[in-house]
Amino acid sequence: MVIGSHCHLKHGDIAGTEYTPQQIVQVMDAAGIDRSVVFAMQTTTRRSIEMARDAIAQYTDRLIPYVYALPSYERPVLDELREALTSGFRGIKMHIGECRIREHISDPVFELAAEFGAPVLMDLGGDIGTAQRLAREFPQTKLIIAHLGQYKCTNDALIEKFISVAEAHENVWLDASGVVMTYAIGEAVRRVGAERVLFGVDGPHTKPDLVSYARYAIRQIEMLEISDEEKRMVLGGSVERLLA
Repeated sequence: MVIGSHCHLKHGDIAGTEYTPQQIVQVMDAAGIDRSVVFAMQTTTRRSIEMARDAIAQYTDRLIPYVYALPSYERPVLDELREALTSGFRGIKMHIGECRIREHISDPVFELAAEFGAPVLMDLGGDIGTAQRLAREFPQTKLIIAHLGQYKCTNDALIEKFISVAEAHENVWLDASGVVMTYAIGEAVRRVGAERVLFGVDGPHTKPDLVSYARYAIRQIEMLEISDEEKRMVLGGSVERLLA
């Protein structure tokens, strides 16, 4: 089974592009992806819950909901996160592009995630210091570092540092979506094990067509010089274990 660990109902691009559940499943079908983790960003936590619930209601067996954590002046977001995790949401997404991940913002979310055994998928935008602190100070929280540390990163030394964080802390997983240096995914597998490297499309990216971006993400894993068993683990087994 191929399971994507990173897919957007509402994206982080400038336009805040939204994708319908139908578009996401259409891309999944075309690329051969059985299930996908989905979430919305560039919106409130409450709206992210509404969008994910609507998607899951339509495709219960195909889509896995995460809730988006974003501070709000209007209401206690922790209450909304707790309600979502209590009602079937499997993880939490945070993004440094929408709020600085300072202690007073991240730490209550990480404490809540540990309470529920839910992973936190965090886009750190290359902030290695925050990754190191969270991994060290919250050993009971499952931290997923998106994009091996930074989206479309071409800095070998920076990716090396993020892989080292996962080497040093067993509560850290590495998300391989949006990675342009394919060899780094294989390096992550060799150093931390395939069971802590997660396949993702960061999609669905319906342009230029419905399938090329997602198929390329799968192809990246297939071309790695790792065993077939390790490829199967990265392409689905790892996230299945993580969310079990």
